[in-house]
Amino acid sequence: MRTTPPRPLEVTCPNCGETTVYAATNPFRPFCSARCQGQDFGAWANEAYRVEAPPSTEDQDEAQD
Repeated sequence: MRTTPPRPLEVTCPNCGETTVYAATNPFRPFCSARCQGQDFGAWANEAYRVEAPPSTEDQDEAQD
């Protein structure tokens, strides 16, 4: 009896949208390439990913000092 190996999981690259394999064979997972991984890291390092939030009471206390 022959069994077929399971298909590797395919995901969408969060940077460019290309379909890529999410497996140990892809060292850049979940990205499709080193380029996309580097671009995402650069955006993260430049604080491009921010979540808007109202100032906390600690922030307001520091501003008054």
